[in-house]
Amino acid sequence: MKLTAAQALLRFLALQQVERDGARQRFFGGCLGIFGHGNVAGIGQALYERPDLLTYRQSRNEQAMVHTAVGYARQRNRLGALVCTSSIGPGATNMITGAALATINRLPVLLVPGDVFASRRPDPVLQQLESAGRGDVSVNDCFIPVSRYFDRIERPEQIVPAALAAMRVLTSQEETGAVTLAFPQDVQAEAFDVPDGFLTERVWHVGRPLPDDDALARATERIRAAKRPLIVAGGGTIYSEATGALRAFVEQTGIPVGETQAGKGSLPFDHPSNLGAIGATGTFAANRIAVEADLVIGVGTRYSDFTTASKTAFRDPGVAFVNVNIAELDATKHAGVALRGDARVTLERLAELLAGYEVDAAYRARAAELSAAWDDEVTRLYALGHSPLPAQSEVIGAVNEASVATDVVVCAAGSMPGDLHKLWRTRDPKGYHVEYGYSCMGYEIAGGLGVKLAAPEREVYVLVGDGSYLMMPSEIVTAVQEDAKLVIVLVDNRGFASIGALSRSLGTDGFGTLYRHRRDGSLGTDSADSHAYLPVDLAANAESLGARVIRAVTVDELRDALRVARDETRTTVIAVAADRYEGVPSYDSWWDVPVAETAESAGVRAARRDYEAARAAGRDYL
Repeated sequence: MKLTAAQALLRFLALQQVERDGARQRFFGGCLGIFGHGNVAGIGQALYERPDLLTYRQSRNEQAMVHTAVGYARQRNRLGALVCTSSIGPGATNMITGAALATINRLPVLLVPGDVFASRRPDPVLQQLESAGRGDVSVNDCFIPVSRYFDRIERPEQIVPAALAAMRVLTSQEETGAVTLAFPQDVQAEAFDVPDGFLTERVWHVGRPLPDDDALARATERIRAAKRPLIVAGGGTIYSEATGALRAFVEQTGIPVGETQAGKGSLPFDHPSNLGAIGATGTFAANRIAVEADLVIGVGTRYSDFTTASKTAFRDPGVAFVNVNIAELDATKHAGVALRGDARVTLERLAELLAGYEVDAAYRARAAELSAAWDDEVTRLYALGHSPLPAQSEVIGAVNEASVATDVVVCAAGSMPGDLHKLWRTRDPKGYHVEYGYSCMGYEIAGGLGVKLAAPEREVYVLVGDGSYLMMPSEIVTAVQEDAKLVIVLVDNRGFASIGALSRSLGTDGFGTLYRHRRDGSLGTDSADSHAYLPVDLAANAESLGARVIRAVTVDELRDALRVARDETRTTVIAVAADRYEGVPSYDSWWDVPVAETAESAGVRAARRDYEAARAAGRDYL
């Protein structure tokens, strides 16, 4: 069959299936895009001609469309993906931030940016980057370091091996991330004889590999010898659908669990062995157990600096590690016993090998007591009664109480993710969606849209601060266009509240973090309260983009607004201001942010002394 390269690619993508545990499903759920001169005559024409192949959704921002694809892939446990296409030039480079986010979070997205002419006949074309030292360079080379697979299609028949290689990476639980096929605009429109086998339905099997017997034996021996073991449940626990296996393992052995950002929801919040969030944004329950742990069993975690509290979380002199992970990179971290395999079947096999083993009853009881005490602290923070503006913890509490188990909360950046990690009472493995591998401002609304497209039956709550909202409110328009209802809780804290708190802790008085008018050459600091705040009306902006807007001042008004929003059929924005200075405490944890070694400011010098004292608790896990 003779097709253009773009037509062949789309027909191939529409035929790809993925299968795990006997359940088969279509891999690509559609295509997000913005058309320009680099793809309108190729990908655009192919979608126009065959709209039945992939549902096309019109985006407003290229970075946002990749965030939407990431939200979709995460909600589908990496068993589904979206295609993102853009024109050459700024349309393509706008996607690079999204590509980095996808790769860091290890979530599959397929990016198909247009490129300059492969023939080079009309060079230099509009938006072409010229190099004196290379003739084949384009702006799309910027995708290479942030993609797990990159190819440039310089002849139409090259789409066949490139598409197959792309699918191999996208469906690999170990290697997945952003896959970029840079597609020159002339090649997109060129025809070739497509092999019949390329356009045949193909099923990509996602297996559940087990670690080898020797590694399992060494891990079993190490666990049996432990007196104070602790499980750190990461995102891999949820992606591999291992939450049931984890619960059975925990109830058999009594080993308590701390959850990473991506792993939150691995156990229900009220399970007595669930200590909640661990690390720099962790609970006192998890962090106190972590300090004493003599063995850490990591399940699907990459041990980020937030998880390890910059390597100050685990302080037992002889602490050892057992790491269950599909990725060799993570399985071997901290010189742990590497159990390279699927989390679900590995936990099930460990449970068999550990028959008869359980932790001391006193240790199990202490974990349960700390878990209950932490839940009491959450209740306190939900109901502070702070005035005149509510605390952010009260806003979170109101949304949590308004939600049901299968609803999803979405967030990404600022102080909100840390507070959610501690405070959100998660009842369903897919009920918590905080992007914290890249912590990308602007992800929230676009990512929430992806969650909704992947799970239209679920209510999706997007919690976003004013700083992140101003980065990328554009996908409100897309949500309205797609009838994909979101409930967006827009928290106005008059600037970058998270960095403001960090600045104060470093002795720099919130410098550069407030939305204030310039006075006497300065934007002011926290202590210079004579500067007027900017008259920004974020709610009016949201309304202009097509959302229903409800303004709330008190927590009671917020609760009323949440009830109204639940019954609404269209995207609704609830605007509420919070006190930027009433934060949730840091519980027995630390995060390494260097402080200036020399400074004129007494506050900075004091912060440096505190920094050096805290850093002394850090260690290498070798």
